[in-house]
Amino acid sequence: MLSGKKNQSPRYPPVTIRSESPPDNAPGEARAAARVGTGIFISRLFGFVRDRVFAHYFGTSDFADAWRAGLRMPNVVQNLLGEGTLSASLIPIYAELLEKGREEDAGRFAGAALGILTAVAGGLALLGVVLAPMLVGIFFPRWDPEKQALTITLVRILFPMTGVLVISAWALGILNSHRQFFVAYVAPMFWNLAMIVAMLGGAMYFGLSGQSRGLVLALAWGALVGGVLQLAWQLPFVLRHRKGIRISLGRGVEGVRDAIANFWPVVAARGVVNISGWVDLILAGLLKSGAVAVMGFAQTLYVLPISLFGMSIAASELPELSRMRGEAERVVADRVARSLRRVLYFLIPSTLAYIALGDIIVAALYETGEFGGIETLITWGVLAAYAIGLPASASSRVLSSAFYALRDTKTPARIAYLRVATSIVVGITLMAPADRFGFEALRLGAAGLALGASAGAWLEYGLLRRALGRMIGIHGPGSHAVVRVSLAAALATVTAVGLQLRLPPAHSIILALETLVPFGVVFLSVTALLGVGTPWRRSAQA
Repeated sequence: MLSGKKNQSPRYPPVTIRSESPPDNAPGEARAAARVGTGIFISRLFGFVRDRVFAHYFGTSDFADAWRAGLRMPNVVQNLLGEGTLSASLIPIYAELLEKGREEDAGRFAGAALGILTAVAGGLALLGVVLAPMLVGIFFPRWDPEKQALTITLVRILFPMTGVLVISAWALGILNSHRQFFVAYVAPMFWNLAMIVAMLGGAMYFGLSGQSRGLVLALAWGALVGGVLQLAWQLPFVLRHRKGIRISLGRGVEGVRDAIANFWPVVAARGVVNISGWVDLILAGLLKSGAVAVMGFAQTLYVLPISLFGMSIAASELPELSRMRGEAERVVADRVARSLRRVLYFLIPSTLAYIALGDIIVAALYETGEFGGIETLITWGVLAAYAIGLPASASSRVLSSAFYALRDTKTPARIAYLRVATSIVVGITLMAPADRFGFEALRLGAAGLALGASAGAWLEYGLLRRALGRMIGIHGPGSHAVVRVSLAAALATVTAVGLQLRLPPAHSIILALETLVPFGVVFLSVTALLGVGTPWRRSAQA
């Protein structure tokens, strides 16, 4: 049994279920993941529209660099206190209290968590506004004064936005615990929509140019309004579960001390990951102008399959694994294995598609206005470097959720430190050699940093697997399933590349449809023939 782990809180004894056999609930698991994935897909779809509009107006200009840098700085608050951190510390305790029928206690715990979080996020946001000039001067000393001044203004607008988004992350944790996954994960759609409206409105109604300070400032204000709209969408659904919720700063409320104890290791891990992101950003800022913007475009695509499949499955599994704490190791291991199989079913073909067909994908999504063919090729190179680590990064989300459900936040944190150190060392080593390749306008130095991120992702995955194996036993996706999915993905890739070489020239969007649709059809057909099946069917466990 899992109840003997030293990091478990005696205040929350495990909920023991007598059955030792894994429940046949794969369809239910898949439906929950599908709800998360659907919400994320809609949000990301609006995110791609936002990025396409952004690429049209700003390309890889200094304005684009300033925006990416200005957004990244306040995101430190969101990354430290946001979704992943709160999910690890809040959901296991809140979901367990709900499982025991203690709704009043769960509500008081949620209210205290909200009060403490609001105070901390508000204080950090205010501090960021005050320290913006110093932060920009430290991290981007080589930028000219005008570019620095614009970045400072953006930082000051966006720090309050991240404070609001942290509260939105609290709402997401509450909704996830009540299995309202779609509502929680579709919410960022409003954030993206507000930015789209801000850019189009600024350009069309106010006559602002894409190469102007005014339009990027309009974008920043749109992001702030969008953060408020995102939270406003969630609140009515949260209020349906308001029983017992009273906002307070009471650390004496049951569960708060345990949540804080779980919170700090995750914050520390997030902090070191942020350091890694900052190092990448600083190093990219030393490269040829436009490198920061290119990394941003590539990261948007890189994060998409992780969010749709890794995050969706991990997010839906965390409340359920938390309720299963105290089950036999085999029961938990089987559930983790099923989750890993579903992740790899999507992430293996995504990896091959990004590496072999990334130019088509980037062109279809971004090539417009100020974003031309050179930008497409360089972004593809950076995306391919990131894609190498895709399966590992997405699978690590699932493995980390298993640790969090077992109330072990320290092990993922320690492994995160090693991942970040590896990413930085490898990235710095490869950055300069990679920057020798490219074009006069743009170079591939950012691809070296992306390769460092991929190396760190695989190290993290391997160490998480080994550590979790010591707790619950064998939990891998199974070599047969991985081989079959890989074969199907390879055949789909060969088909799509062959079509790309033979098809006549066409608009980038048309070419994407002509190659990616057959890619998907071949992959689904071959996996079905090989007996793997789709991940929402029981056969996915093969």
